[in-house]
Amino acid sequence: MTRFLRAILADVVVAAMALMVAGCASSTWREGRAIAEPPAPPREFRAVWVAAVANIDWPSKSGLSTEAQIAEMNGILDRAAALNLNAVILHVRPSCDALYSSPIEPWSEYLTGRQGAAPTPYYDPLYAWVRGAHQRGLELHAWFNPYRARHEGAKSPDAPNHISNTHPEIVRKFNGWEWLDPGEELTRKYTVGVILDVVRRYDIDGVHLDDYFYPYAEYLKGAGFPDEPTYARYIAGGGKLALGDWRRENVNLLIREIYQGIKRTRPQVKFGISPFGIWRPGNPKGVAGLDAYEKLYADAKLWLEKGWCDYLTPQLYWRIESKGQPYAKLLHWWAEQNALGRHVWAGNTLQWVKTGKAPWPVEEVVNQIESTRADGLASGSSSGNVFFSAVALMQDRGGINEVLKDGPYREGALVPASPWLARGPADLPAPEVGAVEAGNAVWVEWRSTGAAEPWLWGVWAHQASGWQFSVHAGSVKRLRIVPGPGGRVDEVRVFGVDRVGRTGSSAKATIMPEE
Repeated sequence: MTRFLRAILADVVVAAMALMVAGCASSTWREGRAIAEPPAPPREFRAVWVAAVANIDWPSKSGLSTEAQIAEMNGILDRAAALNLNAVILHVRPSCDALYSSPIEPWSEYLTGRQGAAPTPYYDPLYAWVRGAHQRGLELHAWFNPYRARHEGAKSPDAPNHISNTHPEIVRKFNGWEWLDPGEELTRKYTVGVILDVVRRYDIDGVHLDDYFYPYAEYLKGAGFPDEPTYARYIAGGGKLALGDWRRENVNLLIREIYQGIKRTRPQVKFGISPFGIWRPGNPKGVAGLDAYEKLYADAKLWLEKGWCDYLTPQLYWRIESKGQPYAKLLHWWAEQNALGRHVWAGNTLQWVKTGKAPWPVEEVVNQIESTRADGLASGSSSGNVFFSAVALMQDRGGINEVLKDGPYREGALVPASPWLARGPADLPAPEVGAVEAGNAVWVEWRSTGAAEPWLWGVWAHQASGWQFSVHAGSVKRLRIVPGPGGRVDEVRVFGVDRVGRTGSSAKATIMPEE
């Protein structure tokens, strides 16, 4: 036992802590100076997409050794934690393949260079990512493509256990692509089964879909999606819907069944979708661009209205001053569709920061974050941004990391709570907390008093400049807090956070001098 731990567990300190749990007073005194209560903890979803398809982000190229893959993984997770992000959205199923140990689908070629070949030496990447994220206090959302079965840039042949070989009757092939036919009932059952297998076996925090439903027109090269026989069979069976409505209903059924399946299996796992940023042109007035409702058969407005997702992240990949795609107006329009109070978090691109023919200044990203926050206050919705993609942060394009860390992400934030996912009351009593002042820093240590360990710990530290907030994994029990130049930490509060974001009572540390 450390000298510090012996000190804070001494009878006199335990007695002092018992008197200093949250609610004892509206302010405290140290050296004759009143300290106001800390505000509510900041809440904001801060996430980054980690894309596997075409080795965009991770692994950086196929065929890397297991050791290199794990090193790259740790680098991305360390960067996310250092930037005070709180979630990572990891691509685990780009093309009916798996970046995890799947009993249903083959290993992805983006791992080993050949579809169906396991990593050597063997490891389970998704297990490693979940463990690594949670050790850093980050959520890990598993990102699936529901229909894409082969990317046009794929190099290796489809493995024997790939869907194109096990159930070729539901796979449609065109221009180097393979796509599951959304009109086939087996497509829906198969895809839901793949996703729920991961929900059952891995301690993920969310399931995530992106904007790929029916394929974009450029993939089809002027032709229609080859589902004529499927639609003809539907009509012959007494179906009445027009082709476009039928296609939308196929996607609607999948979204609803994924959501319901997740809630039956592990209710606290969030289901998020990141659709194209425009539902239909003219919504709101003046918006122009691709009609996702008509071209991708994605009725994301309906999914939000029905509550078939826990968060929606429309991809607002345009600059704030874009005339046909006004960032703030689009985000506000999406928030207005959120009748059931789910989360609406913006999807933002980093692809053009300091790159391309018309590079974006880093300040554009900061302005979009601030615009998102302003809309959260105006609309009453939770605030958040998801960035595409990790490679820009790993390359530190335009010095973006320092700009984020010294600016909008200078302190931590909790993921906005999702209380509708809770099962029963929160078990988050105030922890036992003590602190020792040593030199210019304060060491704080705590332990849970509840039946189970909290998912996260929130820590407030007060000095002359005010309260500063930080977030830590549930496994963390000790923290060294260094004040700013010439400052001194004069109060510390610690509280637990559960898996759906609910917070418990805080405990106030008695700061003792070093022995």
